[in-house]
Amino acid sequence: MPDASAPSTNRVGLPRRLMAILYDSMALFAIFFFATWLLISVAGGALAPGHPVLRGLLFAIGCLFFAFFWSRGGQTLGMKTWRILLVADDGGPVRWGTALLRCLVALLSWACLGAGFWSALFDRERRTWHDRLSGTHLVRTDRA
Repeated sequence: MPDASAPSTNRVGLPRRLMAILYDSMALFAIFFFATWLLISVAGGALAPGHPVLRGLLFAIGCLFFAFFWSRGGQTLGMKTWRILLVADDGGPVRWGTALLRCLVALLSWACLGAGFWSALFDRERRTWHDRLSGTHLVRTDRA
């Protein structure tokens, strides 16, 4: 496992993060599609796009997707592909509660027009809002 105190040259920058997010969004879209189909089947008909049950279901699925992978090895499918590992600031694995907090703050980062992500461009450690507030950071697993 990479050292948590690794120099910022081993930290993950914004472009690599965004590519992993793109990969994860494709997997998550497929899961959302299946969950929506299942909900429509159970409900017996179509639901409006803004239906509170549908929104709640998709929100819960998204948070559970990321929290599950982050707390079970520190990598989502996209992060594995792009050789990114999420670690706690103490160098250990990320716990379930920390992963959920990170997910919620990441949503806030997106809601602020991506400002929480853009902050990684100016941070000397390449950390985002959700990295700082959850006490985690991303490191590259393919050190040269």
